[in-house]
Amino acid sequence: MDEERELIQPQDQSCWATLPDVCLRRVFWWLGDRDRSRAALVCRKWNQMMYSADLWRYRTITFSGRPSRVHASEFESALWYVKKFGRYLEHLEIKFLNPYNTVLTKKFQVTMRGLLSCLGKSNNRLKSLSIQHLELDRLVWRNSIRSSFIKSLSFFLKKMGKHLDYLNLKGARLTVEQGCHVLNSLSYLRNESLASELNIEDYFSHHLAVYSSPQFHNTMGTFRNLAALTLNYNCISDELLENLCENNASTLWTINIKCHIHDPHGQVIWGMSWAKLARQATKLKVNFFFERVMKYERLARILLHEIPVRSISLRSCYFSDPDWSMRPTLTDLLPTFRHTLQKLTFEFNNNHESLDEELHLLVLSCRKLFYFKIWAFLDVKFVERILKSQQEGQCSLRTLKVRIYTNRYETNEEDRTLREIYRKYRKLIDSELNYFVIAYPMI
Repeated sequence: MDEERELIQPQDQSCWATLPDVCLRRVFWWLGDRDRSRAALVCRKWNQMMYSADLWRYRTITFSGRPSRVHASEFESALWYVKKFGRYLEHLEIKFLNPYNTVLTKKFQVTMRGLLSCLGKSNNRLKSLSIQHLELDRLVWRNSIRSSFIKSLSFFLKKMGKHLDYLNLKGARLTVEQGCHVLNSLSYLRNESLASELNIEDYFSHHLAVYSSPQFHNTMGTFRNLAALTLNYNCISDELLENLCENNASTLWTINIKCHIHDPHGQVIWGMSWAKLARQATKLKVNFFFERVMKYERLARILLHEIPVRSISLRSCYFSDPDWSMRPTLTDLLPTFRHTLQKLTFEFNNNHESLDEELHLLVLSCRKLFYFKIWAFLDVKFVERILKSQQEGQCSLRTLKVRIYTNRYETNEEDRTLREIYRKYRKLIDSELNYFVIAYPMI
């Protein structure tokens, strides 16, 4: 009888009871916080799995900027999570979406004070912190609320700076004094920061000539291990390039530079400063993102031939200027970088001039180009010319994205031609290209 019971018992057990830890951990990985908490009540083994460090290394905490009953518990649940599992965190991303009023910014500030305080006490693993698009110069951020938040963040960075490898404060929009105060917290007590990736795009408020600030130069001089730096062109100066050359040449791989029409970008940068940095940082690649800065004279002053440019993005959105011409940029300026350019992105309104031939020649001249995206007024046959060049081995694109603007509401004729082009080059497209082409009425 005992032998019979022993034979029957394993068959009656659920397969979940013998599930290997690695599989059970994977199941928990896909569950939300509430479902994980419920699953942890099943048995002791599942409860132990709830506290597996692998489950809590990555976290995105999102706070809605709109008053809503649905989102009312976001602030409390964020604090609950950090108190319970914050010690396991390695990568934290915080989002605060378009705060509606000062009541919500105050609630966010108080929550962040508690969250950062708790995290600072319990965690010694955090490698990555991202808090984006706070836009602290908006009126919904009263001076007292803004100051309290900056104080909490600075105190946290002083404690965690030695662990952080990646910091993203994109869109914070601070004054130069406030921004430097926060960044200086990373080098507290050591006079240097070992963070390898720093994103301070739109970190300072618009219209600020950060490049002329000695305080900013001193702050950037504390970074000694940068591999990737993202910032606005209004931060670029000969002094900054010299700092990067002296302190980060052996590690620096990438600089991403955004240049916006409303940011000061008239400063003079010597080509020899870029040349020196390129010689010292031999693996350096620079990516430029231009927003409504389209005139040749401005671009030529910024895009110096000494810069090892990897990608260029030129976007004017839907703005049109009949006195502006893109042709000199395409024929005289951009070919200067034909030996290094790998990515090109264009979005502009060229209704007053045809640029099909110039664009085609530019693609052919850039032998390393693998990504090409263009939204502009083009002839539909432009796509066929690019595909034919690809087929003949004259270019080596891996991504081709084209939006063809038209002045007509109906695009039936263009759509039909594009379908014929796709059928003709289908084998090439399916085997070699990430391909997206569409006709778009610009009305």
